[in-house]
Amino acid sequence: QVQLTESGGGLVQAGGSLRLSCAASGGTFSRFALAWFRQSPGKEREFVASISWSGNSTLYTDSVKGRFTIARDNAKSTVYLQMNSLEPEDTAVYYCAADQFWGVVSSSALRFDSWGQGTQVSVTS
Repeated sequence: QVQLTESGGGLVQAGGSLRLSCAASGGTFSRFALAWFRQSPGKEREFVASISWSGNSTLYTDSVKGRFTIARDNAKSTVYLQMNSLEPEDTAVYYCAADQFWGVVSSSALRFDSWGQGTQVSVTS
C-alpha cells in the first residue's frame, strides 16, 4: 500500500514562493506517475500538475503555467511542487496523488489511486 505525506504548506504574501514536498512509502516509486491537486472551500478538487514515471513529461493547469514547477527525486521517493509568484487565488489545501499503474501524466483524479492527507497553502494579498 502506498502512503503519501505532504509538507511545506504555510502562509505567504502574494508574490511569494513555497515548495511543497510529498514523500512516498510502499510500492515502486520510480514507476509512479504523480500529481498535485488542490481544493478551496466550497469548490471541487482541481488538477494542478502531473509528472510521468520518467520525469520526462509534465502537465499543468493553465492558471499555474509559468509559475509552478513539478519535479521528482526517485532516490528520495519524493515529488515536489515549486510555487512562485503566488496569488490569493492559489489558496487551497494541496494534495499529492500517485498512479501506480499507468505511469503517464493525467489531469483526471480518477487515474490516481493513492492520496495524501493534504497541506494548507494560504496566500494573503
